[in-house]
Amino acid sequence: MPPPQVVFVDTGNVISTFAKTKGSIWLHPLLIPVYVALFSIFIFALHGIARIPAVSRLLVRWKLREEPTETESDPPTHTGGLYTDIKEHIRKEGGLYIFSLKALRLAGCLTLVGLTIAVIISEKHDHAKTSEKHWGKKKKKGKKRNQDVWFTDDEWVQIGLCFVFAYTAFLSLLSLTAKRRWAVRAARHLVLILLVIFAVYFYRDFWAFATYTGSPADQVEGVYLWPKFGVLSLVSVLVPLIMPSQYIPLDPKNPQETPNKEQTASPISFMTFSFLDEIVFKAYRMPHLSWNLLPPLCDYDKSEYLAQRSFKYLYPANGAKRRHLFFSLMRVFWKEYIQLFIWITIKVLSQFAPPLAINRLLDSMEKKGDGVLVRPWIWILLLFLGPVVGSISMQWYIFVATGSLVRVESMFTQLVFEHALRIRLVEKSSRSGSAASTRTSSPDTASIADSTVAESSAAGSLADSEATVADPKAAASNESPIKGSTTQPAAIPSPTPAVTPDDTDSGPKASNLIGKINNLITVDTQNIVDGRDFLLVAWYCPLQIALCIWFLYLLLGWSAFIGMLVMILCFPLPGYVAKLVNTVQVERMKRTDARTQGVTEVMNVLRMIKLFGWEPKMLARLTETRDEELKWIKKRQILQLVNAVLNYTIPLLSLISTYSIYTLVMKQELTASRVFSSMALFDMMRDQLHMVFFMIPAVIQAKVSLERVSEFLEESELLDAFNPAYEDRKAIAGQVPSQEVIGFHDATFSWSDTSSGITTPSRRDFRLRIDGDLEFKRGQINLIVGPTGSGKTSLLYALLGEMHLQSSGPGSWFNLPREGGVAYAAQESWVQNETIKDNILFGSPYDEERYRKVIYQCALERDLALLHAGDQTEVGEKGLTMSGGQKARITLARAIYSPAQILLLDDVLAALDVHTSQWIVDKCFRGDLVAGRTVLLVTHNVAIASPVASFVVSLGLDGRVVSQGSMADALSHNKTLLADVAQEQQAIENAKENSDAPIVEAKEVKPDGKLIVAEEIAEGHISWQALKLYLSSLGGFKFWMAYVLGTLICDILSTVQTWFLGYWASQYEHRPASEVNVPGYLAVYAALLGIAVAFYSAAWTVYIFGAIKASRNIYRKLIEAILGTTLRWLDTVPTSRVIARCTQDIRAVDGPVSQHLVDLIEMSITLVCKLAAVVIMTPPFILPGVLVGLVGGWLGQVYIKAQLSVKREMSNARSPVLGHFGAAIVGLTSLRAYGAQGSFKLESMKRIDKYTRAARTFYNLNRWICLRADSLGAVFSAGLAAYLVYCTDSDASSTGFSLNMAVGFSGLILWWVRIANEFEVQGNSLERIQDYIDIDQEPKATPEGKPPAYWPSSGEIRVENLSARYSSDGPEVLHNLSFNIKSGERIGVVGRTGSGKSSLTLSLLRCIYTSGSVFYDGLDTSKMNLDALRSNITIIPQQPELITGTLRQNLDPFSDHDDAVLNDALHAAGLTNLQDESDEGRITLETTIASGGSNLSVGQRQILALARAIVRGSKLLILDEATSAIDYETDNIVQTSIRRELKDVTLLTVAHRLQTIMDADKIMVLDSGNLVEFDSPSNLLKNPNGYLRSLVDKSGDKAKLYAMAGL
Repeated sequence: MPPPQVVFVDTGNVISTFAKTKGSIWLHPLLIPVYVALFSIFIFALHGIARIPAVSRLLVRWKLREEPTETESDPPTHTGGLYTDIKEHIRKEGGLYIFSLKALRLAGCLTLVGLTIAVIISEKHDHAKTSEKHWGKKKKKGKKRNQDVWFTDDEWVQIGLCFVFAYTAFLSLLSLTAKRRWAVRAARHLVLILLVIFAVYFYRDFWAFATYTGSPADQVEGVYLWPKFGVLSLVSVLVPLIMPSQYIPLDPKNPQETPNKEQTASPISFMTFSFLDEIVFKAYRMPHLSWNLLPPLCDYDKSEYLAQRSFKYLYPANGAKRRHLFFSLMRVFWKEYIQLFIWITIKVLSQFAPPLAINRLLDSMEKKGDGVLVRPWIWILLLFLGPVVGSISMQWYIFVATGSLVRVESMFTQLVFEHALRIRLVEKSSRSGSAASTRTSSPDTASIADSTVAESSAAGSLADSEATVADPKAAASNESPIKGSTTQPAAIPSPTPAVTPDDTDSGPKASNLIGKINNLITVDTQNIVDGRDFLLVAWYCPLQIALCIWFLYLLLGWSAFIGMLVMILCFPLPGYVAKLVNTVQVERMKRTDARTQGVTEVMNVLRMIKLFGWEPKMLARLTETRDEELKWIKKRQILQLVNAVLNYTIPLLSLISTYSIYTLVMKQELTASRVFSSMALFDMMRDQLHMVFFMIPAVIQAKVSLERVSEFLEESELLDAFNPAYEDRKAIAGQVPSQEVIGFHDATFSWSDTSSGITTPSRRDFRLRIDGDLEFKRGQINLIVGPTGSGKTSLLYALLGEMHLQSSGPGSWFNLPREGGVAYAAQESWVQNETIKDNILFGSPYDEERYRKVIYQCALERDLALLHAGDQTEVGEKGLTMSGGQKARITLARAIYSPAQILLLDDVLAALDVHTSQWIVDKCFRGDLVAGRTVLLVTHNVAIASPVASFVVSLGLDGRVVSQGSMADALSHNKTLLADVAQEQQAIENAKENSDAPIVEAKEVKPDGKLIVAEEIAEGHISWQALKLYLSSLGGFKFWMAYVLGTLICDILSTVQTWFLGYWASQYEHRPASEVNVPGYLAVYAALLGIAVAFYSAAWTVYIFGAIKASRNIYRKLIEAILGTTLRWLDTVPTSRVIARCTQDIRAVDGPVSQHLVDLIEMSITLVCKLAAVVIMTPPFILPGVLVGLVGGWLGQVYIKAQLSVKREMSNARSPVLGHFGAAIVGLTSLRAYGAQGSFKLESMKRIDKYTRAARTFYNLNRWICLRADSLGAVFSAGLAAYLVYCTDSDASSTGFSLNMAVGFSGLILWWVRIANEFEVQGNSLERIQDYIDIDQEPKATPEGKPPAYWPSSGEIRVENLSARYSSDGPEVLHNLSFNIKSGERIGVVGRTGSGKSSLTLSLLRCIYTSGSVFYDGLDTSKMNLDALRSNITIIPQQPELITGTLRQNLDPFSDHDDAVLNDALHAAGLTNLQDESDEGRITLETTIASGGSNLSVGQRQILALARAIVRGSKLLILDEATSAIDYETDNIVQTSIRRELKDVTLLTVAHRLQTIMDADKIMVLDSGNLVEFDSPSNLLKNPNGYLRSLVDKSGDKAKLYAMAGL
């Protein structure tokens, strides 16, 4: 068949648009809609068949469709009259507006039917008239023959169209009246068919106007054509574009009251992101847009739905296949990635529109219009539509990608949390850390709370982590030298916590594992979402490079391949430099890890550092690690400069070589159309190559992180209860005699299943061995006693299933009934960062009477009375607003309030004084709330607890049961225990005379209960003070002159390069090719290139040194401010927030802030240069250029105002997600014991949804500005092109240069706005750093405050009228104390809880606000430098602080002593009494101490802290309950050692145990901040009304205490 022929008739009548051959009617273009309609009918028929019940069941059985759900059925309709029914139907259709548009579309379709019938009638009539006129009356036979043909081919086509329009009318009616299921399907088919019809008519009739020779193909329709086209445009384009989407909730039972406009926006609003206009301009008009004003969360973004959608494919425990996690993710997001594939394909094609348009425009100008078919306005329109369509497609790509990003964050957070609830927390050795991640786990318990992805990831890339996809040109591509060379910010270690679980005497901790878990939801999740754009590497870049090569070949012939060859041959150079960059980056990361670890450790023990006066030494140490890090950062930046020069130079060398071959070898003319279009193509190719190099590391890192998550999900050790392998062992294990039994039989427990090889066992390989039966008494109180390190906590862990059961034989078993509930109170009290009341309720229903009883019985009434907000007081991060005793009683109250029938209490009395302990025993353990409940109580306070105990289990140091039975049995088997009980015994009457709950010393709390200062949300733009902090740190006038001048010259030379190429091309228009001096032009162009590179390199080098200087100065100012702040400030700010300033915000200063500032400056200069070039070449365009700049600037301000607010809300919403996650992992044992996993998961989902709501808005706002900025730039370029073509006589070279500058200017508008926004966002880090530099400071050291070198020669203390308060405006906690302490005296300090004992110790160190005078060895401490004072006083707090490292590093952090001194101190502190010297796992100087000492018991930590104090050798030593967690025998040994080793040291001992201080030289008795007694024990005991006398007389060992006092 010959090809179709298009016959154009000048009169406008078209005989036919196809060849006059038999059967060719089926190829008529107007029949395409008919075929589509028939296919639609076929699909509808299939849907109808599938709804037949028998067929439906068959499809479900074959898994070709899922079971019908309730969402597929419409709710029943209740008839309430015609008007009511119509009104209800309109509501179901989405409202009156949508219903009206659907009705309008129906009317339009019916109109099209009528117009088509009119066309048929008209054609029939015209055909009849034409036939009669043509044949005449004499041609009878011919006439008869024509009458036998009912319709002509054209009439049959119109009849087919009439059928199609009738079908569309039917579909319109169906979409208006049918049930939702069929209405939605009908609407989809209708839109598709109408669009096909419109496309056919548009091409046949409208395209003709774009050519010089064409005319509409359907003019045969006459006067009906354009009305028909108008109605068709209305129903097929306009109505679908403006019709809002109908809100259909995913869960019909829980629809949203106000759905997100994203779910109801019309296509045009959705396509242009206009549905965000309201929120954008609302934010513009407000100082700050709060979270409550953000658009509500879409149904499909809710965490509950995402878990349902993904877990069945991702989580093996939910039945997911065991395969690489990538394929599982693709199974979840396959629809999204099909969309991504389509959008980036459109983006690739649209990017060729500008070079094609420029080529065709310049070509037509060169040819003076000769032989040109297409009118210039088409190419001008293409200059506008190309960027706009490309922007829309790219913004939709990013919209889908970032939506998936947020959903993946939600899914993975829930996934890791879900799995973490099932795993065993086992410690890995320090050598077992994964090398897969370059980031380190910091030991802070909840340091991730402030280190958000918003700060660490979104802040680390352009506005929304999309620098890789938003535009391959990055900050600038061809517009200025080397500006497209910005590389991905380095992965900076996030301070993620290695938190301390609630244990243990000997149980190993899981700091490494918990750090890994936190890394999974921060670092690895971010790596995974950063690799989401793998399609760019797999499809986008290869497709665009291939099309660039093809296009270049069409333009320049085979010389293009020479250019490609040069580029390929030069690739090893940037590859080699990239390798060097990677090597330097690895070393830099090691230094960053070291600095991060160091600063994290310092911030975690900052109170200890201040109490010890170590600030100067710690500052020097942190400065040293910082300088080492900056040295490698500088090396990396210099290598990046080299890489940038290469990446900029190589494409230009390729371009020069191509042009050289084209002109010198091929002897072709280098016309302007070829020059400027090929330049654009070379730039595009360069950008794609950059993107490949940029994206591949991200994709590889995402693969590694996916494997890490897979490893965690599939290989981490599960608790025995969740381990399928354990079920097999359980089947052959012994049977529990009764499900009500609580106990063990022949069971051995370890902290890890070492036989599986999954985990690395703890270095201290502890085993708990239960030989024979051990059954606890139901409904009674059972005591578990034993020396420190014997495994008492491990016994509770074993019952809870936290330890691994290693069967000792076929009859092994253990059992803890869960039916009645279990409550657990850990030794290291676990509290949430909530109110006291919320911590006690812990999700249980509120019962006023029961709650009040719990408060009373747990001795919390006085505590709450002293707190302004009562039980609404927030306990703070890690409970920092509460004392150790208060946290212990809150934890106990939680257990008592719970309805659980079994209570596991781990040494809850350890942190309490004797009065409070006795109160708890008498009021709580003997109270009605405990009666009938089973209590397992681990305790050292045997004498106090023994009267209520019905069963006692005693453990030995080998982890075995020494005895079980009555207290008498335990005492008979353990002489040490017997001695302890004898020493501790208190008179029972003590509780009666202390019937009131103990008074507590409470830290001042604000009336609203929030001691923790909420992190401020900055409003508006970055403050000048914060910006000045960085700008002034960079350098002075000389720095800015050198840098700005170098950059300006570079940009001017870059502009001249482009102009010079056009000038070179223009020479071919004025002289023969043989007369053009090609070598000369090449030499000039190469010289311009070399000079530009030299100036840029010099300017960038200046900036590198300035940025390093700024990073060093800002870091030092921040560290000095934090080290020099007050303890009061530390009480009001979570440690995690401080760590975030020193890590995340400093990382921003090192990377994003520095990079975005230089990008912003360079881009601003480039914009000015390009606009100036346009104005110089086209002076009238100065006004449009300025106008575009003003409009772009205004749009940028509107966007930035909204974006900053949402960004800050996003950052603040991320912190609670991670904080809750970290807190849950810390208290995992308590959480599982209570069975509170479900409530915690719900709370986690709630917080995730809050973050997702802000994050989705954040990313969508970027789409809003991108599209508008791109459209603005496209209008500018197209307007300039139209002006140059139609209003001037410019030659092709000048026009090409102007258009090149205009296109570059247009492309940079968006990036200037984005970079300016991102700089402001990152500038938030500068604001936060500035805020911390300006915090309250302790007095700085002065030369006058330096004491003499001999000081102190003695430990004499003289106090005169000392008063103290915790804040400048707070109440006094000490009142006019005066006393003298001679050097070498041992002073005991006693008093009720809250009497001011700890306040006295802090006031001696000037840690709180004081008045009066304190003289230390004759010098007034108020006039002395704080570091000098505190470095000569040693205090051991009740909760000792240790750092990660060896024991040697803890005892002597600055290496001032040899090992002999350290070992002597350990011996003197009593460590040898806690361990067998022959034990391979004993504690030595080489023993690794986990973060916070988490792999040691509290007692062991106190002993090590005491050893550290002995090493310091201060003349004044303060012990603040320093031995409260040590058993009595060890306490006695320690006290004896202190007396022997510290003979010349003045000793202040705060203690609840009377025997600890009874042999002191003097005893100081405090009450409510007043000094009520101060004398020798013997004199005080002689006072019959004295406080100390009353305590001793009530003691069970009264005689011994009197003997110790010498009476």
